[in-house]
Amino acid sequence: MQLSGRQKSGLLYAIMFLIPVLFFVLLEVVLRICNYGYDYRQWVSPVKGLYTLNPQIAHKYFYGMQRVPRSDVDMFDIMKKPNTYRVFVLGESAAAGYPFLPNGSFSRYLQQRLSLEYPGSKIEVVNCAMTAINSYAMLDFMPGILKEKPDLILIYAGNNEYYGALGVGSMESFGTSRPLVNLVIYLEQFRTFQLLRNLVSKISGLFRKKRTRTGTLMARMARDQYIALGSKVYEEGLKQFKGNMADILEMAKKHNVPVILGTLACNLKDQYPFVSVNVKGQPCADSVFDRATSALTNEEFVKADSLFRYAKDLDALRFRAPTALNDEILGLGMKFSDPVVNVDSAFDALSPDHIVGDNLMADHLHPTLRGYEIIGRLFYDEMEKAGLLPKTKPLDLTNRQQDSITVADFPFAKIDSVIGEYRIKVLKDDWPYINPGNRIPISELLHTTDYIDSLAYELVQDRMDWVTVHNDAAEYYAKRGQYEQFMRVMNVLVGQYPYSTDLYDYTANVLLHAKLYDDAHYYLKKRVEIEPSAFSEKWLGNIDLWDKRVSAAKEHLLASLKYDGADAQVWYNLSGAYIDEKNYSQALQAINETLTLQPNFPGARELRAELLQTTK
Repeated sequence: MQLSGRQKSGLLYAIMFLIPVLFFVLLEVVLRICNYGYDYRQWVSPVKGLYTLNPQIAHKYFYGMQRVPRSDVDMFDIMKKPNTYRVFVLGESAAAGYPFLPNGSFSRYLQQRLSLEYPGSKIEVVNCAMTAINSYAMLDFMPGILKEKPDLILIYAGNNEYYGALGVGSMESFGTSRPLVNLVIYLEQFRTFQLLRNLVSKISGLFRKKRTRTGTLMARMARDQYIALGSKVYEEGLKQFKGNMADILEMAKKHNVPVILGTLACNLKDQYPFVSVNVKGQPCADSVFDRATSALTNEEFVKADSLFRYAKDLDALRFRAPTALNDEILGLGMKFSDPVVNVDSAFDALSPDHIVGDNLMADHLHPTLRGYEIIGRLFYDEMEKAGLLPKTKPLDLTNRQQDSITVADFPFAKIDSVIGEYRIKVLKDDWPYINPGNRIPISELLHTTDYIDSLAYELVQDRMDWVTVHNDAAEYYAKRGQYEQFMRVMNVLVGQYPYSTDLYDYTANVLLHAKLYDDAHYYLKKRVEIEPSAFSEKWLGNIDLWDKRVSAAKEHLLASLKYDGADAQVWYNLSGAYIDEKNYSQALQAINETLTLQPNFPGARELRAELLQTTK
């Protein structure tokens, strides 16, 4: 069949169109095969059957940095099990739990309290919050979160809206067009786009003066980016937050997933404005702060609170969310009929003179450990009020009892307190707290008095990672027979990595050698719930037998033999369990197995002789 001139022309155009398309498709395939760039799958599976947030995903939003923030590495089942109650948390560093991350966040409080009150439910609280991100990253996370069948989403965010990655005032910004920024984020998943971006960056770098960014992440993200109250950039930041958050809440509504929002608290009373600017028609932030301090001295508390808030809003360095952003959160809650936890008001109510300061804030906006526990309690109360708690039967505990037990058992050790303290000292020894030229050498800034302090020092210096520091702290306590402190550190590790059977085995081994059998029993039981083993079943059986829980002992010992039928000690102890049940024939069979495996097993021949006499 002969093609007409028009058909030939159409075919030619089609071929011309397909050639570049095929080129880029092949290039994408080759780049993936060569493992070029970053893999931006939202979830990865470091442990079989479990997902966690991809630790590389922050590279999607931070273009000029090699070291990027990560989430708290919370894991959840790939296949959601029956009676699972799954909560996702979205936010920034204050939601992630800085400076106590990964184990000091309000999400950990919720995990502990929900697990306590609802033992019939499998509780999964997955914290996706990260330092220095904002609503752009959270919007990008939403489709992947909704695919994982959440029962609830909690959002505590907004402090990073201006300087967080891709924000209107950030060093990592593409301007104020939300459609453009969200398109760039979408395209980042393609390796071809990453290649083109890297090429453009290298070429443009040849024609501009190199600028080394040093200091804390806070300092690197916002250096010299001042934003006056009411300015165009200020208004664009509010617009950016409102637009992205509205999209997030709309997506949740379409999937029938409930959301609870939280207003933002910050340090009002004890944080002097970072930057005061002269703007026509406005007072300077520092002068308003001084007036607020005078009003507080004169016990004019309402006036002082109002002035402290105004000073914070006038601060041209927008690390603390302005009052207008909290108004946006309340407005979004009303528009989408989503509950809002008023963290801001609650922190004021719980503070001296009803003005929040260093009592609940570790720095300008990150809560103390008590502050994080309060936020967790506020979200829990709102979950209860909105009927959004698990559907299984709860324990018969009052709210006060739940909170008290949760706080008392919160997985937190001395090493975590020191790490938090050191992180804050390092943060405040940099811009904008001080002039970078006045920075104190870290060796002089952080005073170490013992081995635990030295471990925290190594972590803050990035010379040791979080897991190694905690493992070393646990070993330090174990060697010195300080088993309470040892268990406290191991509880922190287990809380962070609850599916790591090695942690339970190590803890149980240390406690068994110390003859702390009841304590060891707890970790062995947790181990068996995840994955039974010959060792864990054997020692559960041994401890139960010593404590005269004969039926449970027999069950565990028999289970141990399924994994290792050649353990003479298990057969010997099983014989003892049968004797306690007066089942002498089974006891004789068990002791015969013991002697077959180990003819000289201590006490076995004597026991066999007694059993032979008894059975006769």
